[in-house]
Amino acid sequence: MQVNSQKARSTFIGEFKRRYNAVPLAFWQEFNNMSEAGQRIGLFYVILKTYKLLFDFHFNVTLKRWNSVERTITKSDLKMEFNEISAKDTFVDSWTENTKDRCATQYLTILRQAGLLDEKTNELHSVRLEPSEYRYYFRTGEEWFLSACLLYPYEINDIKLNLL
Repeated sequence: MQVNSQKARSTFIGEFKRRYNAVPLAFWQEFNNMSEAGQRIGLFYVILKTYKLLFDFHFNVTLKRWNSVERTITKSDLKMEFNEISAKDTFVDSWTENTKDRCATQYLTILRQAGLLDEKTNELHSVRLEPSEYRYYFRTGEEWFLSACLLYPYEINDIKLNLL
């Protein structure tokens, strides 16, 4: 591991275990056979399964922006979602603005690394993989994830038909 301090190593290992355990072993076996783009999207799936806050960001902000006229997402959009969450959750409400800012920044970085957000324009776009790379999600009843990849219902249906 290229991590310098003992505390950072412990944090890294803890997060690794948390993400690894968030999905079944079958996912990780399938993961090894995916293309690089498939693995990036696969890790995005793991992150959504692991962290409820990021799942909420994705479905309450990103998907709404994707399905609207405005197909960009910024940190201020996420801050507005934080306000909504804070109104209902005292734990999140107790976070500092710096913590909320870091969470929003990390989420945007995750979207960029998954290939869902353009680095320069902050414009959202779907990820197109080979239909076979979506097989795991269909086989395990996780079709919701294809919507999370910003695919339209007709595209999801086409992928499903290609897999039959």
